[in-house]
Amino acid sequence: MKSRLIGGIAALVLAVIGTVMLVNYVSNADRRAQASLEPVDVVVVEKPVPAGTAVQELSSYVRLRPMPSAAKADGALTSLDLSSGKVTAVSLEPGEQLLGSRLVDPSERVTPGAVRVPDGMQEVTILLPPESVVGGTLRAGDLVGLFVTQTDPANQQIASTQLVFDKVLVTAVQQAPTAAETTAEGTSAVPGGSSFVTLARNSTDAAKVILSTRTGNIWLSKQSATTPESPKTPVSTAGIFQ
Repeated sequence: MKSRLIGGIAALVLAVIGTVMLVNYVSNADRRAQASLEPVDVVVVEKPVPAGTAVQELSSYVRLRPMPSAAKADGALTSLDLSSGKVTAVSLEPGEQLLGSRLVDPSERVTPGAVRVPDGMQEVTILLPPESVVGGTLRAGDLVGLFVTQTDPANQQIASTQLVFDKVLVTAVQQAPTAAETTAEGTSAVPGGSSFVTLARNSTDAAKVILSTRTGNIWLSKQSATTPESPKTPVSTAGIFQ
């Protein structure tokens, strides 16, 4: 009799504890659900935003939109107040939440198809025909050798060509589109347009590149990181067959 009484009391206590725990769990779940439904203001893109748009110009492209906190994306901005001076790193599409990672300092933004300029370098752009840029196959990030051809001021019939710089970093290439990608025979079409090739050099080298475009012709060769340093010996028209 006594053992049955004790067992009944124990069962009652366990039932009470279980009920309390269940009530607490349901109560906490309700609070969590209510918290996830609490609205927060999120910056949402309303119109297409071009890459490089300054934050101070974004007001006409975005607006604050209330949404449940559970729907807020990680890193989504609730205000533009702390992003002054930044620009959009990429283009933005309507309906997307504006993430903080999409805004960068203007100096950190890299144009598509371009590479970052190494510290201490500056960019200089030259216009070259297709045959001078490895048939128009150069791309940003390539390394090139820069050859310069000049005529002898004292004798215009004598010209010389010399490798001036090795392993020059190409930071950007802009090319006129070709009329066709391939010929009817399936071979590559001959490039028909010139290219703006941007190179990274220090100020003195950049001056040499600019002067070479004014007084002679530039020709680029494609190199790699393992291309050995070449002797910078000029070759003249008088010495081609020597």
